[in-house]
Amino acid sequence: MESKIKKILERIDLLNERLKKEYSELSEKYGFLTKQKKIIFLERIRERNKKFRIPAWKYAIPKSIRHFLSMPFIYMMIFPVVILDIFITIYHWAAFPLYGIPKVKRGEYIVYDRKFLDYLNIIQKVNCLYCSYVNGFFAYSLEIAARTERYWCPIKAAHKPKVYHNWYKDFSDYGNPEEWNQKFNDRKAFEKLKEISSEEQNK
Repeated sequence: MESKIKKILERIDLLNERLKKEYSELSEKYGFLTKQKKIIFLERIRERNKKFRIPAWKYAIPKSIRHFLSMPFIYMMIFPVVILDIFITIYHWAAFPLYGIPKVKRGEYIVYDRKFLDYLNIIQKVNCLYCSYVNGFFAYSLEIAARTERYWCPIKAAHKPKVYHNWYKDFSDYGNPEEWNQKFNDRKAFEKLKEISSEEQNK
């Protein structure tokens, strides 16, 4: 009998698919199109957006002393993140082939498309670049950790976690040893990813 928890999580996945379609309609609403990884706005929209841009020299002056005092603490985080990135990447490239798990595509999680927004000045774009890298990296790392967990520890918690990843719905129910034995070290769980990757390569 299929777990009710799994059914609910699958319905959430369907809603996420609908959400993707809503995202695709933003291009028509805000006047831009996507060519490969480049975002191109209509000329009239670009001119309109530029009117909202705060001059860089003006933006460089902090509005609040609290903002100014926080800056070193924000930017010093780049050092541990880069170190973690190196270690995560080494693990990812070394261990995943040994487990038979498809590698995570970094570019699907670390996205730098805010640079195409004309209403951001150069300082804001640099800040967005930083945020895109750090937050995208954590999402990328979560997917690596999630696939690892799916392979080694695919068991749901006894209580609903505050946050869970996309693989969680495929975990065995807490207290179900039969399902656990089926899913432990199950390489077949990643077959769909391999099929998608193969289809993308053939396009």
